[in-house]
Amino acid sequence: MHSITRFIPASFVVLWATGFIGARYAMPWAEPFTFLAIRFVLAAILFAGLTVLLGSRGASREEALHATVAGVLMHGVYLGGVFWAIHRGMPAGLSALIVGLQPLITAVLAGKFLGEAILPRHWAGLAVGLLGVVIVLWPKLGMIGGGVTAATLTASLVSVLGMAAGAIWQKRFASGGDLVSATMWQYVGGSVVTILGSLAFETRTLTVNGELVFAMAWLVLVLSVGAIFLLMVMIRDGEMSKVASLFYLVPAVTAVIAWALFGEELNALQIVGMAIATLGVGLATARQNRAQPTRARASR
Repeated sequence: MHSITRFIPASFVVLWATGFIGARYAMPWAEPFTFLAIRFVLAAILFAGLTVLLGSRGASREEALHATVAGVLMHGVYLGGVFWAIHRGMPAGLSALIVGLQPLITAVLAGKFLGEAILPRHWAGLAVGLLGVVIVLWPKLGMIGGGVTAATLTASLVSVLGMAAGAIWQKRFASGGDLVSATMWQYVGGSVVTILGSLAFETRTLTVNGELVFAMAWLVLVLSVGAIFLLMVMIRDGEMSKVASLFYLVPAVTAVIAWALFGEELNALQIVGMAIATLGVGLATARQNRAQPTRARASR
């Protein structure tokens, strides 16, 4: 692996984990669909500018359609569901735990739709990683209150299914074209879902202040541009089950950042959970023997 590209997974995990900073600052001042709609429109405009600046070849009609579908699922359904559930009172820890099911769901879908062979040690890694996530989030699970309803649970489950399905769709149908153009069309898809959600369920009012502006700038530049582009590179170049397993590390990194910036509790049990999650990711991403090629390679 190239000396630079080998740092992509770690960079992605760190950037993705900082997403809670933007959500923490934004949610008191904006409704979720309205905030996300503005974020996705700004991101689409930025990537449109990058296509011109970089001289990208653009996307064909078919590539644009597939990337838009992936964006509907990965951005509109996933983030829309998570933000809406948290805005309606779903505890962030429980929401994160439900989202933690994504690597397992993605692995199942990758085996069925992409022909990826998931070895026993990879399944073991996914299970160990999920255990680590549960341990890291355990202190937050005690704060379950009235926000846990059928509606918020359904939104959280739909969101994780959307992320898994969107990643599979991106890998199968939208990884062959220009990544900058494809990412732009993804945000077009995400914008459609969140604009419709904003029109249907919200008043579309914002309280513009320093915290909201910071949150928007952070989430657009760091998450929507930086982290998502790294994710697209990994989806294009790697096996989906292994890419998805990296999400197990996000709660651990998020806990460290929250401890460093906001003084949130970080106890010994959580540190053990971080180590277990890291072990799980190591097992899930372990390379199999070259003498045993995956079904995906065999089908090429």
